[in-house]
Amino acid sequence: MSITLTWTGHATWLIDTGAGVILVDPFLDECPTASVAAAAIDCQAILVTHGHFDHVADLVAIAKRTGATVLCNWEIAQWLGKQGVTAVQPMNLGGRAAVPGGTAKMEIAWHSSSLPDGSYGGSPSGWLLEVAGVSVYLAGDTALFSDMARIGASVKGGLDVAILPIGDVFTMGPADSIEAVRLLTPRIVLPSHHGTWPPITQDTAAWARRVAAETSAEPRVLVPGERVLVEIVRD
Repeated sequence: MSITLTWTGHATWLIDTGAGVILVDPFLDECPTASVAAAAIDCQAILVTHGHFDHVADLVAIAKRTGATVLCNWEIAQWLGKQGVTAVQPMNLGGRAAVPGGTAKMEIAWHSSSLPDGSYGGSPSGWLLEVAGVSVYLAGDTALFSDMARIGASVKGGLDVAILPIGDVFTMGPADSIEAVRLLTPRIVLPSHHGTWPPITQDTAAWARRVAAETSAEPRVLVPGERVLVEIVRD
């Protein structure tokens, strides 16, 4: 079994599980590095980590057009209802729900969260997916935290993929992300939330060298629009 992960730029991801496509944190039409327009997105589920503009800018338009179910915290769900979005699964930290090909668990994240209109965005989160036999942890916007060890250890057979922010300033930077890899012990690690604007631009080649030298994970650095096939290797 396998899944395909596509980074469209910033912190937006498409995950094709074979049973459907999951969109994460849609920020496309106003993202300077986006590889695709919001109108071209087709998906069956949308995961939201928190309410900041650069994670929900195209959420309402895509949710209405596609009818995809939005999985998010309670506060964002209430905000979406006011925007006319009806296919919403409100959740809270620790909860798990069905997504195409498997399940998504809402994990903790250390960050802030407000919505584009200034209203409270609830608790920020990450997502632990178990889809098509593959495990993927999307950390969202977060600082380093020790419970990453618990998240990695919670996956039977070990975590396949970790998607971590490395941009610094607004999230953890490259150095803390290396420690996050050590705690999570994924097979593959992909960088996110970097390169969109000068304050979060990083030397991704240097980051990948550190990951390869200092951890057991395989780093894969994508450019916006690039995809990676992840196949299950466990018996």
